[in-house]
Amino acid sequence: MVTGSAGFIGGHVSQTLRAAGLDVVGLDLRHGADVRDAALLDTLLPGAGAVVHQAAKVGLGVHVADLPDYASVNVYGTAVLLAAMARHGIARLVLASSMVVYGEGRYACAMHGQARPGPRAVHDLERGRFDPACPRCGEPLLWTAIEEDAPADPRNAYASSKLAQEHLAANWARETGGRVAALRYHNVYGPRMPRDTPYAGVAAIFRSELEAGRAPKVFEDGRQLRDFVHVRDVARANLTALAAPVPPGELRAWNIASGTPRTVGEMARALAAERGGPGPLITGEYRLGDVRHIVASPGRAAAELGFRAEVGFEAGMKEFARS
Repeated sequence: MVTGSAGFIGGHVSQTLRAAGLDVVGLDLRHGADVRDAALLDTLLPGAGAVVHQAAKVGLGVHVADLPDYASVNVYGTAVLLAAMARHGIARLVLASSMVVYGEGRYACAMHGQARPGPRAVHDLERGRFDPACPRCGEPLLWTAIEEDAPADPRNAYASSKLAQEHLAANWARETGGRVAALRYHNVYGPRMPRDTPYAGVAAIFRSELEAGRAPKVFEDGRQLRDFVHVRDVARANLTALAAPVPPGELRAWNIASGTPRTVGEMARALAAERGGPGPLITGEYRLGDVRHIVASPGRAAAELGFRAEVGFEAGMKEFARS
């Protein structure tokens, strides 16, 4: 069973699983099927060999008023699903997690070695000081690739809800002997990505601006680093995760990323060039819940799942700009 099966990622996952010859039952709120409906789950789950849990309220969040929705859909919905899986003896879960559970990425100071910056201060952001500084000497920190053993440090409502999903799934695994493959997606983009919503990813927002003939507005100085991974690669990762080497009673996490970081400004310029402009506008604006750099190490996914991203940045952005 795939939850969120009519969504952006869930739709691609369902398509990939079916193409591999698997029987897929979909559940999606767009079709009136709510993952928080325990009675409905009791009609859909019998006979399922695994659950691929994609259903979620996504995006950074616009206002603190979004907190109840994140908690209801992402946290409570996952709890209802796990309880139903336990009732029906389903022992394998592939969980759509996210790189947002890390908060800021991994950093090092040239003088003091590995450093963990705290949340960015408003007074620094207002002055255009976007890069985190060493908490000991105040010098700018250098980013390094983050691995799955990095401590969690969620910095917005969505991030907190995704980490809560991981904790609940780990609880379920320990108590039932189930296996959880938690896929920490990095910045997913590609065909059928949602449009014209404040909860959409930055790539979709830039594309919508360009379609309207407007320059994409890039926050901060445009140099913030992300790992943009194509949705078809993410769908393949879900297929491989169904057979992931997870011991009974455990949760195992993997970064699902391209391994090739790009700046947000680079991504905006690539989309603008493909559509013939206008070029991006660097605004200096910021969102307090954003992080500066988050760059993944995809080594564990390659070694343990045999997963490597196949869609390159240039080809992927070329397709996405016109999709």
